[in-house]
Parts: sequence; C-alpha cells; structure tokens
Amino acid sequence: MTSVAETEVLIIGCGVAGLTSAIKLAEKGTNVIVVTREKDPNITNTFYAQGGIIFPPENTSNLFNDIMKASANTAFTKATEVLTSKSRKIFQEILLDKVQTEFNRDKNGNLLYTKEAAHSDNIIVYNDDYTGKTIQVSMLNYLKDKKRFPNVTILTGHTAIDLITPNHHGLLIPQRYESNSVLGAYCFNQENDEVVKIMSKVTILATGGIGALYLHHSNTRGARGDGHACAKRAGASLINMEFVQFHPTTLYDRYSHKRFLISEAVRGEGGVLLNAQGNAFMEKYHPDKELAPRDIVTRAIHSEMIETKSDYVFLDISKRNSDWLRNRFPTIYYHCLEHHIDITKVPIPVVPSAHYTCGGVKCDEFGRTNLKNLYAVGEVACTGLHGANRLASTSLLEGLTWGYLAAEKISEDIKSLPIYDSNSIRNWEKATEECDLSLIAQDWSTIKQSMWNYLGIIRSTSRLNRAQTIFNGLSEGVGKFYRNSNLHDELIGLRNAVEVAQSVLSASIINKNSVGCFYRKD
Repeated sequence: MTSVAETEVLIIGCGVAGLTSAIKLAEKGTNVIVVTREKDPNITNTFYAQGGIIFPPENTSNLFNDIMKASANTAFTKATEVLTSKSRKIFQEILLDKVQTEFNRDKNGNLLYTKEAAHSDNIIVYNDDYTGKTIQVSMLNYLKDKKRFPNVTILTGHTAIDLITPNHHGLLIPQRYESNSVLGAYCFNQENDEVVKIMSKVTILATGGIGALYLHHSNTRGARGDGHACAKRAGASLINMEFVQFHPTTLYDRYSHKRFLISEAVRGEGGVLLNAQGNAFMEKYHPDKELAPRDIVTRAIHSEMIETKSDYVFLDISKRNSDWLRNRFPTIYYHCLEHHIDITKVPIPVVPSAHYTCGGVKCDEFGRTNLKNLYAVGEVACTGLHGANRLASTSLLEGLTWGYLAAEKISEDIKSLPIYDSNSIRNWEKATEECDLSLIAQDWSTIKQSMWNYLGIIRSTSRLNRAQTIFNGLSEGVGKFYRNSNLHDELIGLRNAVEVAQSVLSASIINKNSVGCFYRKD
C-alpha cells in the first residue's frame, strides 16, 4: 500500500546540516518534512562528534591556508572562500543566538578554544568531548518546539528508498521527456511496512557519509551511503568518492567493529602516539608529529602496526593532570574506564577506522546539484571544500554553513514552485517474497570485509581487481534479491551499499595518484 504526503521541502536526514536547513526554512514559513531512518532523531554522526567545531576568527587567512594545506592543495578555492567568509556569521546566528548551544567558557563567560591537527591557530570551540551531542540536542529541541514551528513534521523510522523523478516514475510516456528534476521521494515506514510517496517542491539530501560500509568505522550504522545511492540512481553526479578519510585513533576493542572515537583533541592537548614497544614514532613521519594531517598519522600508525606485528598502537595522555583529564574528556574517560582502561594512568590502545567521506553528490556553493530541485548538504555532498583530505573540525561547520546557504537559496522562490501531481507518479509495487535477513547479514559482512581489505587505508591494483570481482557478483545477486523481496530497512541499505561501494571502487581505479587520504602503494 502506498500513501501520499505533500510538503514544500523534504529533508532526508537530521544531523547538523539537515537541521540547519529545516530551521532556516521553517522560520520563513515554509512547510517542511524531515525524514530519518532512525527511531530516535538524535542518532546521527553529528551526535557522536567529540572534538569540537571551528568558530572562525575575523581574520580567516590562516584557516583558508590550513584547509588548502590539509587537502594537499586539492580543495576547491571557491568552496573554501565560502566557508571562511560566511561561516562565522552563520555560527553566531544559529548556534549561539538561536539554539544557544553550550560551549566551554572561562569564568568570565568567554569561549574556550583548543587546537587540532594541521591547524595554525586555536580556533576550535567545544563542550568537553561531546560537542556534537550538544549541538544535535540543542538544534533538535529548538526545531521540535511546535509553538515556534507548527510547519515542521519529523518522520522517524522512515527510510528513503528512491528519489522520485518524472523520467523514472511517471505513468505516461511524455513524462520521459521532461527536465531532469526531483519531485520528492518514496519512503519506507518501518513500523507498518508501508511506503509513503512524499511529493515536494524541493528535496534536500542530508544523509551523511559512508563509513558504515567499512568493517572498522566510527560512524552510526546508518552512515551507509543511502543519499549517495539515491542521488546516483536519479541521475546526480558523484565525485571524489575515492577520498575516504580514516580517523587515526579509535579505541581498539577485539569484541566490536564499531569503533569508539578517541578525539583528535586528545592529541591536540598533548597526547603522544607510542608503538607496541612503547616508543614514540611520529617524528619519523612528519615534523608536526602527532599534529600532522590525519592521512599521514593514519598511515604512520598502519606502518608501525605492521612493523611491530601488533593489532594496535597506544595514545598516551596520562602525563596530564588526572582531574583535568576527567573534566576535559569525560566521555572518553568513562568509556575507556568501562573497558578497564584508566586514561589518567595508562595509554589507550588505538587503531585507525573509516571516519569521513570527502567525496559525495556534486553541488555548488548553495548546495544545488545537477538535478533540478535537488540539494545536498553536509557529508553526503561534495562542494570540493575538503579536496583529497579534510581538515579537522571542518565537518560540523560545513554542515552548518551549507545547510544555511541552501535554505536561503530555496527560500527565494519556493512559494512560486508547484508540487507535482502525485496521481501522475507510480505507486510503489510491493514484492511477494519474504525478506531473508540472514542472507542480508552475510552480504553485509562481505561488503564490510571487502571495503576494509581492498578499499581501505592502502590500495593497490591487485586489491582493486579483487574488489571488482566481488562487487560485480554482489551487484547482480543483490539486485535480483531486492526486486523480489519485501522491503526492509536492512535490504534498502544493502542495495545502496553495493552501489556506493562500486562508486568508491570505480573512482579508486581511475585515480592513479596517491594524494591526501587516498593512497595507492603501486
């Protein structure tokens, strides 16, 4: 059964980027539906971000240069200029003035700043080591106030299946000739197993990254490339998909592949990396040692693990005052303590994990894609800001900035745009076979293992060839499985994961040059 809903703007995803767009649009009286596959809308990558967010100073020349340097000078200068010139005002308006996010301050009420890898200055504000959680909760609480925003609906437990286009989903042959545009999305209601056809004037993708495709990752389970795959099938362009950034330091846990993040700020506050023999090693790899760009630190750790035949290295910050440590990094302290690691006394065992997607749906300085009425903001998007490697703590600021700019652009003409006639769009056709979750679990295992082993920190022609053989077989099998099976969130995610994995693979094969977080040993 297919039900129908209509709205002016449909936002798929509710991290910092999607929430910023929703707030700005709602303030202007626009009707907004926000969709998330999670039962709890707080469950986003934003929520789990620890270290902090850049609050750009008045003079942003160092920030501009740092972004370019961290990207190995591959970042798009126009996107970098947009972030450095416009984000301070947006930060002030949204986080400080409106949603009133709490950040650490001194006794006089002034914001406290810290420094992270590859930064020239201390320009990162934070709330202990749960900055993302503070931002997510404050923004969501602000948006969910029905007295303030009666024009906003948040649909939880709804998984986007496909973007609706007249070319693909129209009932009549003449619709095939219409302009390539997005009219909304089919979304799967996990609670009643029904599909809702959401028609919208404009659709914003804010679905996050693809980290969960990897065996070891720091993301939520939902970071599986849903937005990337939906956009690709609709005809949007994906770029820079080979540039997957690995976070150098996540807690090693032999019982779990979902890695707990040990914030970059730990190294920023003096944490030292030690190999399995207890020796500091970063000086061998870069003059900035622990504060070198993430890709360099990640490969350095990988090399030390191989050289010492160890499954992890150590991050030691135990020389700092114990009370200060517990207050500065309470989340990390208590999580490690649950694993019988007292960071005030002993070093932390850490390993690299997939963390951030530098590539994504190609869009301009306002988040506009090559498809009419489709925008992309946050990690699912690629403005070129990060190039081949992201500077630490730019991700939350990027989501905030482009979520804002997209909403501003949409508001210029949203009232004059029509909503497409839902009767001219096909209803969802339900399959007949039962969805076998054990098969899905096995395919997911194959994807995660293959992404980690063949499309991970270090790639090579032989590894890419092996991945191509595996993903070609998976694509055919999963495609048939998807067409014949009843819908399930895990099945939708599996279909998307295979498509996105192939995008990463194709981009990796084409790129012959090691740059930034992309490294081919041959």
